[in-house]
Amino acid sequence: MPKHVAEDFHAEELEEQLAELGYPHLGVRRHGALLVIESGEKHDRIPHARLRRDTVHLWILEMPTAQGKWETTPFRDLIDELVELLTTQLSWTLAPR
Repeated sequence: MPKHVAEDFHAEELEEQLAELGYPHLGVRRHGALLVIESGEKHDRIPHARLRRDTVHLWILEMPTAQGKWETTPFRDLIDELVELLTTQLSWTLAPR
């Protein structure tokens, strides 16, 4: 089964959406099937969350650990639903550091 990759427009739209929701300090980088939400300078990025494309429409939310690794969460949904979850129930993870 072919893997689904994140597209450049996914990253651009997600970054715009986060800025509109009050998180202009966040950037989104595409890497294969991932959309990495991060802040900080290019040489010193701070990871906040990432979305892994699972199917054509479904994404999986992953969060960074204190040890610098990524942990899969039980959240798998449409990208807009995961953004709503991040910006409401998990908004503290997107705060500037």
